[in-house]
Amino acid sequence: MNKKERVDAALRGEKVDRVPASLWGHDYEREWSIQGLYDATVENYTRYDWDFVKVTPRSSYLVEGWKARYVPSGKKHQPPTFEDSPIRGASDWKRIRPQEPDRGALGEQLRALQLINHTVGYDAYFVQTLFCPLAVAKYLVGDHNEPIIHSIREDRSALHAALRVITETLTNYAIACLEQGASGIFYATNGWARSGLLTQDQYREFGEQYDLEFLDAIKSRSKFNILHHCGPHIYFDLLASYPVQAISWSATLEGNPDLAEGKRRSGKAVMGGLSEQTTLKTGSPGQVQEEVHKALEITEKEHFFLTAGCAIAPETPNRNIEAIRRMLS
Repeated sequence: MNKKERVDAALRGEKVDRVPASLWGHDYEREWSIQGLYDATVENYTRYDWDFVKVTPRSSYLVEGWKARYVPSGKKHQPPTFEDSPIRGASDWKRIRPQEPDRGALGEQLRALQLINHTVGYDAYFVQTLFCPLAVAKYLVGDHNEPIIHSIREDRSALHAALRVITETLTNYAIACLEQGASGIFYATNGWARSGLLTQDQYREFGEQYDLEFLDAIKSRSKFNILHHCGPHIYFDLLASYPVQAISWSATLEGNPDLAEGKRRSGKAVMGGLSEQTTLKTGSPGQVQEEVHKALEITEKEHFFLTAGCAIAPETPNRNIEAIRRMLS
């Protein structure tokens, strides 16, 4: 099987010659330029011969057009610093206007995708990373939950107005990404669809309706859309019927279903199995291979992609990543 055939078979739940695998993470230094993001992405893909590529741009790219300001650290392992937000109070949400998909930071990312497509697109699928509208709103206010929670309580209509504009912007941008060769969208909830932050009813109101509007708009245009849950105690069943081909989450975190249970409850291909903050980051190659073996066993190697539960840390030892490749060779 070639890489695309392997991914397609895994998505359909058919037998594969080996389980498709990929890892991804931030390079906080290089992701701030088109060439740097391209270099970091292709380097990771070619070094470990992954079966598909998840592009991981700087998280702030989705909000820079609305004048949220993040300053890069200039260091590979150190994230940027938040400096300023256009949202001073709940009423400011109504000032948000749609962005053009080919302008500013969004346009830069399209050019990076174009480069990635020229190098990777013939042999492997690649997906672009987008956040759900609630998560984009959070980045507009410095990646803090509190202003969003305050707006839900004090001026829900203003927040809804912003979420509608964000959804429109994301939809137009996602279509532009697909036109540049992306096979799908890696759609991240960034921790909003879990207990302890919003109730399920609150997520239905402020999350689900916008998620579905976005995903319904792109489902006929893409073949490899991935829903990504962040954190513990996720609302797995609430989002299990979303129109995506695969679901990604940290199956080893408290309150989350394991991979086999997630596969049964969703009927979709599942992604995960590797603990990015513990085993991969600080464990030994032998411990990494034990996790690989457990994931392959519990999923029976079907309808499954071997990945980390989330982005791996920049300081993840190469020897641990290489241990994964040895297990799958």
